[in-house]
Amino acid sequence: MVRVDFLPGEARAGTGTLRFGEPARTVVATSLEAVVPALREVDEASAAGWWAVGFVTYDAAPAFDPAFAVPGRRAEGAAALPLVWFGLHRAPLDLPADGAASAVPGGWRAAVERDAYAAAFDQVQAAVRRGDTYQTNLTLPLTASWDDGAADPGRYAQLLTAQGPCFGAYLDLGRHHVLSVSPELFFARRGSTVTTRPMKGTARRGRSSAEDAGRLAALLGSEKERAENVMITDLLRNDLGRVAVPGTVDVPALCVPERYPTVWQLTSTVTAEVPPRTGLGEVFAALFPCGSVTGAPKVSTMRLIERLEPHPRGLYCGAVGVVAPGGDATFSVGIRTVVADTLTRTAVYGVGSGVTVDSTAAGEHDELLAKAAVLTAPPRPAFDLLETLRLEEGAWWALEEHLDRLAASAAWFGRPDPAPAARAALAEVVRTHPTGRWRVRLTVDEPGRAATTVVALPANPDVPLSLVLAEAPVDAQDVFLAHKTTWREAYAPHRAHAAARGADDALLWNRDGQVTETTIGSVVLHDAGGWWTPPVSCGLLPGVERGLALADGRLRERVLTVAEVTAALGAGAELWFLNSVRGWRRAVLLD
Repeated sequence: MVRVDFLPGEARAGTGTLRFGEPARTVVATSLEAVVPALREVDEASAAGWWAVGFVTYDAAPAFDPAFAVPGRRAEGAAALPLVWFGLHRAPLDLPADGAASAVPGGWRAAVERDAYAAAFDQVQAAVRRGDTYQTNLTLPLTASWDDGAADPGRYAQLLTAQGPCFGAYLDLGRHHVLSVSPELFFARRGSTVTTRPMKGTARRGRSSAEDAGRLAALLGSEKERAENVMITDLLRNDLGRVAVPGTVDVPALCVPERYPTVWQLTSTVTAEVPPRTGLGEVFAALFPCGSVTGAPKVSTMRLIERLEPHPRGLYCGAVGVVAPGGDATFSVGIRTVVADTLTRTAVYGVGSGVTVDSTAAGEHDELLAKAAVLTAPPRPAFDLLETLRLEEGAWWALEEHLDRLAASAAWFGRPDPAPAARAALAEVVRTHPTGRWRVRLTVDEPGRAATTVVALPANPDVPLSLVLAEAPVDAQDVFLAHKTTWREAYAPHRAHAAARGADDALLWNRDGQVTETTIGSVVLHDAGGWWTPPVSCGLLPGVERGLALADGRLRERVLTVAEVTAALGAGAELWFLNSVRGWRRAVLLD
């Protein structure tokens, strides 16, 4: 089975899905001498009305220029991934969806020790200071055990969800399976127009909307990250000029941020017109490998990479793509790509980053981990954004604060502005419930459609809210703790534990032993020093009532450990619960 989640000629990710069955025949190159003829054969097949889906590995680079050096020693025989592989198909098929997502195997290990990576990093910076390179994309492979591959279509579906918008492709070669969710375009060709979009400059996503905005601002303000992008954009501009009609190379966009589930990336766009009858091999000869995965200058930097990286890159940093009948084509850069060997039951996934004179080994290593986060993201079903509001006698409590939080979460997840649909749905609730006291559950789905559920809201009981300490910690980095959604799996076991103990709710804490919140509200410790609530950095929802109390000075933020809270309660301090529906309520922590 072959699946690509982008369309030929399109320069944007996620433009559509094409599914193919077994190829009628394949075009394969296992030697450098066969690479260019293989691409010529793909051109001929496209001209004859065939679809071609496949890849060109990074290791094929010397076929386009003998000055290009590639690292490591390739495997030989059946264990080796071909340098070039394309399946030829008469037409896409109307095949059923691939089923539910399934988890990617864990246990990924770096094939290069951290000390060895640091030593290679130091050598790159020494080469930068000598002027041998301006920027080098230093990479390493991660490896993991794999099973027989039967679940790989589901794993690919999971990677698609975890990565977000991407040039996704799943290729079943028999022994080898390729699961690629690359966010980076290598090139798109529509008619005579060729577009490239180099991606360089990375920052981890923040967990909360505020943290995320701060990290984006830091990325946009980073001279180092911007310089990386501009340098590679200039390299791609020059590369594209080798095959372009003179005077047609243009850079319509420079250093534009793009949002992905785990990282922010800076991208630029370079376009050009190419002469008629320019073949696939000529475009590859001008552009391959993509400058974003080599560095600059390309030839000397690739020689440096060959000396420093002990493992072949294989498909990582190569190109994966689809060619339509007539020649329109789109290829991604082969990053965020798993190659599984179903015979040896192993898999490899490459990660890398651009090293410049301003880089630090710790910073670049952190970037590698950020780019591997897609592998460990747990499968999650579709979810809606959620707000729970209080309506009393036709008036909303803290309506604008709720809508602000809803909009911030929508922006974080890359969803449309929820305000118009949310306001319309809430206005209808007011029309149908002009009097009384109501609890209103507002949900907004991914396309932006709003729905409400309304139930009567009784007065708070006169007795304190009973809490028990959660049995296990929460993960402070879980983004679903920072955004209110219908995905409640982080809270479910703690509510069940509280119910089993006969308590109203659970007091949550993180892996550092810091108190965070309950499953439905914020917590406050009132001691002799004042009224204290944990900061959102501990791993909790920025509650609306909490935010109002912080804004007017009733509350202050402080890290509160479980031990500290327990001791304070024993010394006479008070524990309080609050949310915008129930307001403030005394709480007690049961033994």
